Amino acid sequence: METGHFTFECRFKATVARRRALNLRQIALWVAFLTFCGASAWSQALPTTPGETLTGKRLILADVVRGHAAVIVVGFSREAGDGCGLWMRTLHGDPALANLPVYQIAVLEAAPVFIRSVIKSGMRKGVPAADQDQFLVFTQDEKLWRSYFGVTTDKDPYVVLLDAAGQVRWHGHGAGKDLEPLLRVAHAGQ
Repeated sequence: METGHFTFECRFKATVARRRALNLRQIALWVAFLTFCGASAWSQALPTTPGETLTGKRLILADVVRGHAAVIVVGFSREAGDGCGLWMRTLHGDPALANLPVYQIAVLEAAPVFIRSVIKSGMRKGVPAADQDQFLVFTQDEKLWRSYFGVTTDKDPYVVLLDAAGQVRWHGHGAGKDLEPLLRVAHAGQ
């Protein structure tokens, strides 16, 4: 009786170990597949829309990030803008991402022209002076930016990690506290 129990226990442990190893392999394959699909499916070039920083400088983000890795965080609504601010604090607080330039974008094309200056003024008050040159406001090409980021909801901030060649290495949308570890892993793998 003792032997039968021991044999059953050994078989059970071996089965659990095989399943655990299989699950880890499956997870690794899925992560690799999703990373490959996410990066390779994103063949669009970064739009060349001229924007204005919160300090009033006019620039084209595609030109600014050319030649080095960067993170871009974008919002298409007030609610997403709040999420972008949380992303920025999360990114600036992570030592593993300290060497990456981070740019924030607010797309205001849908906002009435007469209210845009009020919105920009509120943004300037809410963004630290040191970050205002990396905060861009776009008032045109919203459809192009929505297509680039694959926007499915206005409520979320959207984030991409670009490599030095301008290729998307990671993308996501939602809360930074949940997704920032995935961005960190993608950056470490570059």
